[in-house]
Amino acid sequence: MDRVIVKKRWTTQRLLLIGGGIALVALITASILSTGGNSKLNVDTQKIMVSEVKKGTFQEFIPINGVVMPITTIYLDAIEGGRVEELYVEDGALLEKGRPIMKLANTDLELELANRETAVYDLITNMQNTRNLAEQNSIRLMNQLAEVDNALVEAERIYTMNKQLHADKAIADQDFKGSKNLYDYQLRRKRLTEQTLHQDSISTRQQMRQMKESVSRMQSNLSLMQKKAGDLVVKAPVSGQLTSRNAEIGESKARGQRLGQLDVLSGFKVRADIDEHYISRVFAGLMGEFTFANKTYPLKIKKIFTQVANGRFQVDMEFTKQVPEGIRRGQTLQIRLALSDETQALLLPKGGFYQQTGGNWIFKVNEAGNSAYRVDIRLGRQNPEYYEVTEGLQPGDKVVTSSYENYGDMQELVIK
Repeated sequence: MDRVIVKKRWTTQRLLLIGGGIALVALITASILSTGGNSKLNVDTQKIMVSEVKKGTFQEFIPINGVVMPITTIYLDAIEGGRVEELYVEDGALLEKGRPIMKLANTDLELELANRETAVYDLITNMQNTRNLAEQNSIRLMNQLAEVDNALVEAERIYTMNKQLHADKAIADQDFKGSKNLYDYQLRRKRLTEQTLHQDSISTRQQMRQMKESVSRMQSNLSLMQKKAGDLVVKAPVSGQLTSRNAEIGESKARGQRLGQLDVLSGFKVRADIDEHYISRVFAGLMGEFTFANKTYPLKIKKIFTQVANGRFQVDMEFTKQVPEGIRRGQTLQIRLALSDETQALLLPKGGFYQQTGGNWIFKVNEAGNSAYRVDIRLGRQNPEYYEVTEGLQPGDKVVTSSYENYGDMQELVIK
């Protein structure tokens, strides 16, 4: 009698197939998770830089280069053009005020000066001759007036006598009228002579005044010409050191051409170049400092030159305290120019990470120090040493600040 065989539902083969399928699915899932989850990259601890975020004093400043200059510089320009004839001092010499530096020769100017002098002498001579002629004419008129006075006195005597005789009927009417007419004539003659003498005196005074004014003007012009000729000898306008002399014997110099400069050695200033990016943040009174001979010295901006050339503008800075001993003109100083006051802030050391992240995120190291993962941050102000952290990090956090150039889109660094 046949027996019905019941087919088993879970055979060994079936179980093996199911187990293999589950294992395959698990492998695929693990692979997906490993590729689709946080990507990791192994890094060598010796090839990265780990920095600690800390709380500290922050000041926004920029490094600038400054050149030491005399506090006052006087430029020597040729007031009159000419050929360099003599050089009295060498470049770099210390000069007292008024000391001759060089002499220029200008033949045209010297000839014009001689002509002006001759013209003045001629005018003075003419004025003297005119004065002499006027005096002679005045003497002649005064002699004439004296003769008229004498003739008038005599005519008056005869007229007075004849008037009495005519009243006594002792002389004829004709004789009396003749004496009266002569008296009236001499009287009119005297008045006319006095008027002539008066007019001559006024005319002479007027003529002499005009000639004196002409002489005065010509003498003033002569003085200016003499000063111009004197300017051919270039002298030190103040006491100081001659620098940048630009003249050699035999060289021709035009009017206004630079001959050199005189540095007043009573003090120094510093002229610095600053990037035009900061022009709106730089103002007079802003402080800076530099280190010289292991000591720090403060500086203050005194003057700003707002003209921008090659993307930079200049400022003059003065020493607020003592000037360092041994400092020299032309010396270059490395200056830290403060753009803000000192404040307390969370400080993140600068590093190459910023070029790839733009300061938006950073790799933060875990407490064990064996891995670092991305965290979002926000940075504020900066100086050449630190960034100011406003969000995303706490004091004591350690972060990777070296370059992220080879990290691509990695989410985590495994530090080995």
